[in-house]
Amino acid sequence: MKKYALLLALSGSAVTGLAQAPAGSGRPAGQMQAEPGNGRVTGTILDAGTKQPVPYATVVLLSPATGKPADGTSADENGKFSIPRLRAGTYTLQVSFIGYKNFEKPGVVITEAGNVLNLGSIGIESTAQALKEVVVEGQRALIEEKVDRTVYNAEKDETTRGGDATDVLRRVPLLSVDLDGNVSLRGSSNIRVLINNRPSTISASSIADALKQIPADQIKSVEVITSPSAKYDAEGSGGIINIVTKQNNLRGFTLDTRISAGSRSSNLGLSAAYRTGKMGFSFNAGGRGQYNTPGRFDNEQLSYELPANNDPANRTAVSRSVQQADTRQSGVFARYSLGWDYDINKYNFLAASVQVGQRDGTSYQDDLRSTTTFFDAARTPTTSLRDVKVLDNSITLDASLSYTRTFEKPRQEFSVLGQYSRNVRTNNFTNAIREGQGAGDFLRNINDSYNEEYTLQADYITPIKENQVLEFGAKDIIRRVNSDYTTLENGVPQAGRGLSNVFTYDQNVAAAYAAYTATLLKNYTFKPGVRYEYTTINANFAKGEEASIPSYSVLVPSLNLSRKLANGNLVKAAYNRRIQRPSLQFLNPNRQASNPLLVTVGNPQLKPEKTNNYELAYNTFIKQTSLNFSVFARNTTGSIQSVRSTNLDTVKTTYANIGTENAYGGSLSANVNINKKFTLSGGTDVYYAVLDNNSPNPELAARNTGVVASGRLIASYTFDSGWGFQSFAFYRGRQVQLQGTQGGFGIYSLSLKKDFAEKRGSFGIGADNFFTPEFKIRSRIESPVLDQNSVNVLRRAGIRVNLSYRIGKLTTEQRPRRRRAISNDDLKEGGSSTPDAGGQQ
Repeated sequence: MKKYALLLALSGSAVTGLAQAPAGSGRPAGQMQAEPGNGRVTGTILDAGTKQPVPYATVVLLSPATGKPADGTSADENGKFSIPRLRAGTYTLQVSFIGYKNFEKPGVVITEAGNVLNLGSIGIESTAQALKEVVVEGQRALIEEKVDRTVYNAEKDETTRGGDATDVLRRVPLLSVDLDGNVSLRGSSNIRVLINNRPSTISASSIADALKQIPADQIKSVEVITSPSAKYDAEGSGGIINIVTKQNNLRGFTLDTRISAGSRSSNLGLSAAYRTGKMGFSFNAGGRGQYNTPGRFDNEQLSYELPANNDPANRTAVSRSVQQADTRQSGVFARYSLGWDYDINKYNFLAASVQVGQRDGTSYQDDLRSTTTFFDAARTPTTSLRDVKVLDNSITLDASLSYTRTFEKPRQEFSVLGQYSRNVRTNNFTNAIREGQGAGDFLRNINDSYNEEYTLQADYITPIKENQVLEFGAKDIIRRVNSDYTTLENGVPQAGRGLSNVFTYDQNVAAAYAAYTATLLKNYTFKPGVRYEYTTINANFAKGEEASIPSYSVLVPSLNLSRKLANGNLVKAAYNRRIQRPSLQFLNPNRQASNPLLVTVGNPQLKPEKTNNYELAYNTFIKQTSLNFSVFARNTTGSIQSVRSTNLDTVKTTYANIGTENAYGGSLSANVNINKKFTLSGGTDVYYAVLDNNSPNPELAARNTGVVASGRLIASYTFDSGWGFQSFAFYRGRQVQLQGTQGGFGIYSLSLKKDFAEKRGSFGIGADNFFTPEFKIRSRIESPVLDQNSVNVLRRAGIRVNLSYRIGKLTTEQRPRRRRAISNDDLKEGGSSTPDAGGQQ
């Protein structure tokens, strides 16, 4: 420990020396300032024993005359460094890093003409006392904790092969994913999913749909941002999830193919990259077919009527309904992307991309039998047997173009970005009555919709001093949503605003932000920010009255604090205020009734939710274990909650801003290196939820509280000769909801992989839920006018075979790229994890 303290002190002295001599001055400290030169020194810092990069090592050029630092920098995460604008002279290069011996290379000569000197690979030797520190660093391979986010490196997890993004997100700390793909972050489903820092209109209608379109093999990492800074949109009260896909920015050509076949699904993927000179191209395509997913559901509900004094204790039972059906799902999901970038010159860059997503999903309820008996003997019981088919297809297009201008001054950058997005969706249901009341009738709903967005954004970043950075920018989003719906009974269109109409929803969000970052006393980071957004809305129906929705503004502050302790541990605290705008699912007035006893209608008058988030986290290392502890509190007002009412045997669900939603909890995640071959990682999330809709209407009033917990565990072992083994287990506990609860479930998988052809190819087999042929998820809804119990049974046990192979090779040449991306972090998504009693979301 004394040696580490001494090394820290030496590093501090080097930083102090650099502070006395501005970077790039090429002069000994204390001399008069002179014009910078044109020389440059580059190289790569490697561990002399393992030949692996040493990230963030300190590189200093010493003046032979004084022995003091003349200039310096830090290596990047790949161990590479570059010291530009050096004046002519002879220097001594010094490399230092905690746990390694200092390295010095004299005779580094910069000529008057300003040469570029590439020192190549520089090996530094680790000290005997620091061997444990090197092992600890290796624990960050799967899960990394950074100042403002948690990073899950999905490309290192073989258990997701053959799956989609849903399977990946189940393994990410702080996240919880139900069996239908709905995601929540610390219990909140009000999150925004970005793909490579860009929004996608596929998630504007359903996050679950967006995740199914992304094959797991295409995902490099997942970033969870629980406290977004002011530069992110005010939308997304629960936080932001950024899915980073695999992209090749190196020189050369490569082609990867991937195929997976299993008893429940199959995957096919292709990716290619080509770069020559200043221009580069990338292409990715992946598709997934889902089949053989049988299940069933049972549902029982009691409807009540309140007396004149609205006393629930004296309510009267009206009817009892029982339903049962077999269920199945099938679908094809695909995603294609084409990227292009061009280095105009040293300081100017262009990048463009086009992404297309496709979803063709169909779900069935076969032999849906419904029986309703009335407690009023004068009413005749009803029974029916139906077949229900729900079609959900969509095509998504995202096209973006960005220009980035860097400057001679380090970290100074200006960027302009434009993006066009469009999601065209068809969501139909067909309800054919085979027996009982209305036998022979044919009920159908056709709902064609689109979500179109135009986005323009400008950002500017500039250092004020050595330890201070200022960011500011502006953004405008023009959004147009359209829903054209028709309800037909035996081919005849039905009249009524909620049955047949055209709903148009135009929205414009103009925003500006400023953020400031300062590093104080070397170990403290202080980042306050503020964002202002002004939203205008125009909503109307083709038939009927306009929906008058006033404009509104919001001021969103944020504050992030962190302190790096002397032993390398990190403490961070954060506060931010967020809003959540309703998406089309909540706004759409189309009457969805694929299950005749469960009707859902949106509310065009909804306003945004407002949320305050507080977080405190601590990262530490204990021997060979890295640990992250965090506690949080979340308060939401104007919460968009479900409002249920009954009419005899029919339950109608709509939405309103009538709720408060509070959550208090904590998370623990760990990453353990048992040895060089065996690693464990996992974690648990626990919070206490308090939900209250504050409704003065006795029929609608509801309040619920309870503890919610979830956990995950991943184990991996690397054998000799290219074999590897991984296992995964996840448990999602009972979910507390405003008017009831949803039961928990657990899933698990095993995967075995063999690399061949010098790791150009791999072959693997995997198994999921092999001891559990089916899951039973029990849900309960309770209100003064309704008691409902339902059981959804899902069969997900399966096996799969994976094969991948790479053709071509890329060089390791790195280019100084700076890419920017638009992040439309808005719209409350359909993240509710409560399945209908009809077994559908």
